[in-house]
Amino acid sequence: MRDDCEQILNDLIHRLPVLNPIRDQIAQAADMLMDTYSRGGKVLICGNGGSAADSEHIAGELLKGFMLRRPLTAQLQDDLVNRLAERGLKLGDDVLPRLQMGLPAVSLVSQTAIASAIANDLGADLVYAQQTLALGRPGDLLIGLSTSGNARNVVQAVLVAGGLGMKTLGMTGANGGLMAQTADLCLKMPADTTPLIQELHLPVYHVLCAMVEQNFFAEG
Repeated sequence: MRDDCEQILNDLIHRLPVLNPIRDQIAQAADMLMDTYSRGGKVLICGNGGSAADSEHIAGELLKGFMLRRPLTAQLQDDLVNRLAERGLKLGDDVLPRLQMGLPAVSLVSQTAIASAIANDLGADLVYAQQTLALGRPGDLLIGLSTSGNARNVVQAVLVAGGLGMKTLGMTGANGGLMAQTADLCLKMPADTTPLIQELHLPVYHVLCAMVEQNFFAEG
């Protein structure tokens, strides 16, 4: 891991020493994300209630600049301009400077129409598993959030992802639940109540996103 990524993690532990027992696991989770993106994969994310909101939040930090601006590479700019020019089209002069490099991430909780169709036709426990089956590929990563670790629809998605050859990362409370038994790596927050677990989930996934961004987009 790069020194600057290590420093981001060290800063988290300094601010929230309660997370020190899972420091190594957070570093492993960052490595999983970096490896996924290095190999051209994408990240799928799911959860329920507050964890659904966290799923959206994570996707948002990955899809555009978070702590860094992430300007487009010169190669990507040229490709966009040239391919449009072949069709007699062009972007506005102010568009390219405002676009940013993104890391592919899909929040499975966002897909309202298909989620309702799956719940109605197949069962609510498959609302994320079916989407994972359709979207997931070997080399992708599924992040499942569940404070108990037992959310049935999240666990089903983790199982399907594993069967597809995807890596799986769980974020839970101290118990870990079924997620601790089924995910490749489970970040078990050292807390036992839903609000406290969710309060720790946020700084952890913020740091994961910041570390990944630093790895791919920091200058130098």
